[in-house]
Amino acid sequence: MSFDIEQIRRDFPILHQKIYNRRLIYFDNAATTQRPQQVIDALNRTYIEYYGNIHRAAHFLADKATEAYEETREKVRGLINAPAREQVIFTKGTTESINLAAFSYGEAFVGEGDEIIVSEMEHHSNIVPWQLMAGRKGAKIVMLPIDDDGRLKIELLDSLINEHTRLITCAHVSNVLGTINPVKKIAETAHAHGIHIFVDGAQAAPHLKIDVQDMNVDFYAFSAHKMYGPNGVGVLYGKRELLEQMPPYQGGGEMISEVRFAGTTYNELPYKFEAGTPNISGVIAFGAAIDYLGSVGIENIANQEKTLLAYATKRLMEIPGIKIYGTQPEKSGVISFNVEGIHPFDLGTMLDKMGIAVRTGHHCADPLMQHFNIPGTVRASFAFYNTPEEIDLFIDALKKVIALF
Repeated sequence: MSFDIEQIRRDFPILHQKIYNRRLIYFDNAATTQRPQQVIDALNRTYIEYYGNIHRAAHFLADKATEAYEETREKVRGLINAPAREQVIFTKGTTESINLAAFSYGEAFVGEGDEIIVSEMEHHSNIVPWQLMAGRKGAKIVMLPIDDDGRLKIELLDSLINEHTRLITCAHVSNVLGTINPVKKIAETAHAHGIHIFVDGAQAAPHLKIDVQDMNVDFYAFSAHKMYGPNGVGVLYGKRELLEQMPPYQGGGEMISEVRFAGTTYNELPYKFEAGTPNISGVIAFGAAIDYLGSVGIENIANQEKTLLAYATKRLMEIPGIKIYGTQPEKSGVISFNVEGIHPFDLGTMLDKMGIAVRTGHHCADPLMQHFNIPGTVRASFAFYNTPEEIDLFIDALKKVIALF
């Protein structure tokens, strides 16, 4: 479709309501996006028309559900330009994707005294699983720092990498700063030293064109619920040669080839990593979300969000006492800020009473908050269904809140 903002907004039923008798303005898209009617309809159809447990049955409902489920896997493969569908693993979200990779990669490739480089701007979900793995294996976490503008100091990588380094992990886009990291360049550095790279793409996949082959990353993870799809669905992409060497993360049905008390053999990719009954309806509805994003066009989405980011930044900077965190020119549609003398939680609570949904707190990024020596921020994050008019209402409300304090 052409980019018709009015039609797009009509596709999202939840946007057409009032909160505390105020028009809802939803600026918490980095936490989770809303769903278009097309995705809601796809979810409903699976339960009404063809819900059955996939892969293992020989009846019509299961066959149709399996076909739709595997069609989504192929859509994801195309979306990220993975070489093969077998390299697309379904999980319940980015967090599980990271935990899967950290556990299984650690079991296969990490030993005592080895090191994992983790960036300072990471979400807790891309720190704690690696810490847990390091604790089990006797390995060490090494931090790659940022500067005060929110730029990753990738020029320090060569000095941080040594013979013990096994992997570098970083976000493609920071959930707090909006910084878009040069993951292709980081991957080149990693591979030049013979080490691997894991990329948390949760904040990038909804906004940017993702090409895992062009970036040459070893692992890439993201979530459906940040891409206008259902919650409880995630993706882990991995290079085949690594996935084949990694042991299963969980045991159960589907991930086995043969089970004997004398020993078990495991299923082929990707099923080796997909134990148990998955979120069948959610994965199928995620396919509808991918179709919807394709109909809008990732370039249209990126252009709209870039326009919103520039306009919101300009309007915010008109307000005295505003401090924005993350000022890199290459940014996604996220603005984290504080107002001098006002706690971010108080700002967020008052904005909510005016119908405006923002996020406040540390955003699951404690090390980043420690870097800036702050307790948290207010975060406004934009989606392509947001408008400049909503930003104007947000700025007016923010000024009223500041005046109250």
